[in-house]
Amino acid sequence: MTKKGIGELETKLLSSLSESNRSIFSVEDAARVLNRKKSDVIKLLYDLARKKWIMRLSKGKYFILPLEAGVEPKFTEHEFVIASHLVYPYYIGYWSALNYYGFTEQAPRTVFVATPKRKRRISVFGVEYKFITISKRKFFGYEKVWIGSNQVVLSSKEKTIVDCLDHPEYCGELTEAAKGLWNGREEISFKTLFEHAKRIGNNAVLKRLGYLLELFELEPELVGMIKAMLSKSYSSLDPTKPRKGRYNSKWKLLLNVSEKDLTEWREH
Repeated sequence: MTKKGIGELETKLLSSLSESNRSIFSVEDAARVLNRKKSDVIKLLYDLARKKWIMRLSKGKYFILPLEAGVEPKFTEHEFVIASHLVYPYYIGYWSALNYYGFTEQAPRTVFVATPKRKRRISVFGVEYKFITISKRKFFGYEKVWIGSNQVVLSSKEKTIVDCLDHPEYCGELTEAAKGLWNGREEISFKTLFEHAKRIGNNAVLKRLGYLLELFELEPELVGMIKAMLSKSYSSLDPTKPRKGRYNSKWKLLLNVSEKDLTEWREH
């Protein structure tokens, strides 16, 4: 990628942002630094993007591109920080949050971002950002965490487990969700986990949660409460797998994943 020369005003903008450690900035930030109207700054930012000095992340948000290979990059950001500027409202969740909390050792190559808005997946410096459109009813259970000197919004530990049980396809598969439940058992509030599982409004989540709790011999009282709430129709234990296997009448689940597959990672 070849960068073209820039003028005095453009240099002032990039230098000022660099000195204040702002690798991600808005049109308003640029206008404030240069003491210019937004309408004047937009053309300058367009030129900087065309010359490959900055990259447009989303409407009104830009990222200062790292210096070229062979020179120590001056502008770098954590992928979660970049994600926080791509859409609003949002929270980082599913497989990304599972890994952040240490509930799985599997590090996804994609950053999973939940949002009530529709947005196409994009790639920034080789990192894929996948946006999961969820209903406003499911948009809860998140908190702010610090990534370096920046705050980003992440699903809570309990909501991360529930979201993964709701959509195992966004955490690898149900085995990863099961692993997250087991690895997080001493850090999560099972009461909150249960409340979130009810609130999300998908009875299959309760079935999967109850089945896994019983399999892992966790929270027997909670297991009994969940059993009393199940719908009569059958759901797949893992919706990412083919619908074949044996039916479990206790949990109203089609067991299309074996107990061995769900637990053998504990033996390693």
